[in-house]
Amino acid sequence: MCLIICIGVLSSCKNKNSKETVTTKAKKPNIVYVLADQWRAQATGYNGDPNLIGKMPNLDRLAAQGVNFKNAISVTPVCTPYRAALLTGQYPTTTGMIFNDLHLPEESVTLAELFKDSGYKTGYIGKWHLDGMGRFDYTPPERRQGFDYWKALECSHDYNNLIYYEGDDSEKKKWEGYGPYAETQDAISYIQKNAGDDEPFLMVLAWGAPHFPHASAPKEFQEQFNEEDIILRGNVADDMKAIAKKEAVGYYAHMLALDKCIGDLEKAIDAAGISENTIIVFTSDHGEMLGSHSVKPKQKQVPWAESVRVPFLLKYPARFGNKKIEIEAPINVPDILPTLLSLADLPVPEFVDGESMAEVITNPELKKDKATLVMNVSPFAGKSDEYRGVYTSRYAYVKTLDGPLFLFDNEKDTLQMNNLINKPEYKELQEEMEVVLQKELSKIGDEFRPRQYYIDKWNYNLNAAGYIDYGKDSKPQGPKLNK
Repeated sequence: MCLIICIGVLSSCKNKNSKETVTTKAKKPNIVYVLADQWRAQATGYNGDPNLIGKMPNLDRLAAQGVNFKNAISVTPVCTPYRAALLTGQYPTTTGMIFNDLHLPEESVTLAELFKDSGYKTGYIGKWHLDGMGRFDYTPPERRQGFDYWKALECSHDYNNLIYYEGDDSEKKKWEGYGPYAETQDAISYIQKNAGDDEPFLMVLAWGAPHFPHASAPKEFQEQFNEEDIILRGNVADDMKAIAKKEAVGYYAHMLALDKCIGDLEKAIDAAGISENTIIVFTSDHGEMLGSHSVKPKQKQVPWAESVRVPFLLKYPARFGNKKIEIEAPINVPDILPTLLSLADLPVPEFVDGESMAEVITNPELKKDKATLVMNVSPFAGKSDEYRGVYTSRYAYVKTLDGPLFLFDNEKDTLQMNNLINKPEYKELQEEMEVVLQKELSKIGDEFRPRQYYIDKWNYNLNAAGYIDYGKDSKPQGPKLNK
């Protein structure tokens, strides 16, 4: 007789009803972290987007059988700051990774390095956007932050002509066909190769989609949508509706293609016999406005929910079974690293700004009053305002340097159309939210100053357009990380 226990004890045996070996003192869980680009939380079938209901079977199943962090927030809704916060567990104003196209310094202590030091194999496939030496340039091993297996590129969204670099080879290569499909197949090969090894693995699959260009999505999925039938969110202004519907066709088509990829990944994990002891995460770096609040489609970086709220699904059958768990407590990007470390029973370093949300999964009532910071240092001169704010499980409060911008009750006002700022009946709430914001800022030592302060603090050079300036012979421009 063999006693089967999910996590813990002494021996292992075959579960006669499964292809898997169930290990009672199992090796550390494998981690498959799937990162989409510009996928807003609202654009999912399980969240009720009328354009996607019934069309995303794989994500719907993942939501029905796993953990859904309903209030996941992108601390700074743009690519590089998100990725740096994910890898370091620190806020953009802590690391200096406040703009796009910055170089994350080699001395940073990162997700991959921490897991690698604990015996994990590490792999990265897809969009990187942390090297800061040109979007199509080769990233050498010493600048890969602990990832050993490597098929990646700094940044491209040319999905049907997507290039990458492999391993130590500095020659450009091209993914065959639709890039996300090819990247996913490579991830499946990585899983198949490493599933039977004694060492666990951490693999990040970072798609560039559904980030624009939207018209490059697979035609078979674009054909499932008609512009005139697209149902836009109720906060899209009339003058934005035509362009929003046009862009939505490709935006949603990319999502259906990626849903197919999720299904292929899960099948591969199951076929490899490791689904029980594998943590799967699906999330995105930031959202997409698609015309909401009169912000043009293809835009982000602003503090409204369409930009800062992202999907975040997690599945770990050995710990949580295959049941649906919904978490109201918000989770922010710096919280992801400590959460993954905790789920793998690994220590969380003191330098991490975020907090583990692992215990919330088994006790969803915990941390329901948690506040998550959102921030923007406004790297693009004149194109967006600096802001700081907090999202809780119910409220959103954001201010610019000129004063409070908005206060929304997201429970009663899901479209964020009834701004409560300076309304006498909500004066006390506004004051309370200001206190909460200041408390969160004080934790990380951010005094919320104008953008030039941060540019000077980290010694950045901007060109005339307000972008990081990289000359032909320049070195990676990135901050010195204080650990």
